[in-house]
Amino acid sequence: MRKNLDYGLLHAMTAFLRVVDSGSFTAAASQMALTTAQISRLVSGLEERLQTKLLQRTTRRLALTSAGERYANQCRSILDLVAEAEGGVGGASVEPTGRLRVRCMAGFGERYVVPLVSKYCSTYPKVIVEYSTSQHMPDLIAEGLDVSVYLAQRLPDSNLVAQQLGEAYGVLCAAPAYLERRGTPKSVNVLAEHACLRIANPSTTAQWTMTDGKSTFRMDPTGPLVGDNPEVVLHAACNGLGIAMLPLFSAVDRVRSGELVNVLPEWRSPAIGVYILMPSRHFLEPRTRAWIDLLKSDIPAALMRDAKNADDANSSRSGRTRRATR
Repeated sequence: MRKNLDYGLLHAMTAFLRVVDSGSFTAAASQMALTTAQISRLVSGLEERLQTKLLQRTTRRLALTSAGERYANQCRSILDLVAEAEGGVGGASVEPTGRLRVRCMAGFGERYVVPLVSKYCSTYPKVIVEYSTSQHMPDLIAEGLDVSVYLAQRLPDSNLVAQQLGEAYGVLCAAPAYLERRGTPKSVNVLAEHACLRIANPSTTAQWTMTDGKSTFRMDPTGPLVGDNPEVVLHAACNGLGIAMLPLFSAVDRVRSGELVNVLPEWRSPAIGVYILMPSRHFLEPRTRAWIDLLKSDIPAALMRDAKNADDANSSRSGRTRRATR
């Protein structure tokens, strides 16, 4: 005799895992485009089928029972196998469709990811892309996100899968007008005498750390501005408010144009990783895989191109300075 849910068992397993991962029936309902009552009935149906309690429900939180924890792990394995089996049959011939939810840190995204959104939408017109920005480490499962691009020196322990796209680093920059007014630093040791413009967000530290490849220098910068994204600090630096430690991707175009000067170019912040974050390492929906493939094909080359352009701009400026002092 068949048990309840035989024909909707995978759907109920999916709902159960969404509740477990998000910690909320409401969040799971939102992710699956169902009502909270429908999600509750699916989980209750599983418990009735198994004749065991999977979740302990209170007014404040949900907690897995020991049986629920074992069952959740088994559900993950089963759903991954089903998805991989379907992907193996459909393969690359499946046209990306549906809704793709992606997120990126604001400044990095503006330079590297936003152009790829338009490219992706043109290539895959049956996909609706929802693009958002945040400076904080994303909770992909709870927020229903498919992919995030995040920058960090080290990623916190989590169940997310990370793939590194490359590295980014910060450079010291100031407007020519500021340097004419306050003088150009000849050493990192005099930076404390200058107005310093600082970026403060979860991927950076309050302290400036710099290296010239041989030694490391640290200081606690003080100045008239602290911003949580590079753009506000970049704008202030261009207006002559002080010396900023800016991500290379924010500063490179202004350095090449001469609007900013790379101060002490031999010094830079330690490199931080640029990562793709996703909820699972197993089968991905065609729309998600296509987006990840686009990120992996374009962003590493763009990072290297900007690093070379910055080095070329500094070399050109050094050559002009030497000729002017002869």
